[in-house]
Amino acid sequence: MAPIDTDAAALQNADAPMNRLSHKAAIVTGAAHGIGRAISELFAEEGASVLLVDIDVDAGEGAAAAIRQRGGDGAFCRADVSSVEDVVSAVSVAFEKWGHIDVLCNNAAYLGEFHAVLESTPEEWSKCIEVSLLGTHHFTKAVLPHMIARKLGSIVIVASVQAMVGCASSVAYTAIKASLLGYVLSAAYDYGPYNVRVNALCPGAIQTRISPKPGEPHYEWQCGQTMLGRVGRPREVAHGAVFLASDDASYITGAVLPVDGGWTAK
Repeated sequence: MAPIDTDAAALQNADAPMNRLSHKAAIVTGAAHGIGRAISELFAEEGASVLLVDIDVDAGEGAAAAIRQRGGDGAFCRADVSSVEDVVSAVSVAFEKWGHIDVLCNNAAYLGEFHAVLESTPEEWSKCIEVSLLGTHHFTKAVLPHMIARKLGSIVIVASVQAMVGCASSVAYTAIKASLLGYVLSAAYDYGPYNVRVNALCPGAIQTRISPKPGEPHYEWQCGQTMLGRVGRPREVAHGAVFLASDDASYITGAVLPVDGGWTAK
């Protein structure tokens, strides 16, 4: 099979903004880098006012400033998603700034060292639970009253293909990402009557600053797991997040959308 021209593939996915999130206020966690930053940028390009939340102040401020330089409405708030106090404060910042919260994208996750069962540590489990699972819960719980009051809202939870397929030496990460799918189903069931939609986005191998580099064995293995023969780009995940956040997905809740080049379909 001929090698994939990843630049050409990316260009095929480039599109002009359609203002699908016009007049919406959004919060994106883990927004300073990678997928979270790409989601924040595309949300802003699609017309949303975006509060970028992260613990990396310099990168987060820079990402928000870049959005404003391109004419978008972006602000940064330093918050640790595992801290209820930080989460409540961040949600208050968004509400005071825009008067409503229409979209929440729970993207923050713990991406430390991963291990198999016998090698996994209590610290690894605690971090995955506190950041990836409870961080999602804290933010969801904090925004729901605002969404319920208006009977309008979309919550996008970024899980992973590892919630759907097995991967080696990552038991805590995999278990917590899988638990997020259960969280989505329960929250979607409970708050659908209030017109609050809750969906999961499951990225596959995506090229970020911490990903394996082209030519490395793990990079080549990742490419081989997909039907498209390549890893994805953060912006390709962001397109999925925009769809789920927008009114284009007005009749979609409790769903799981893989953005994985076909990995989970093999």
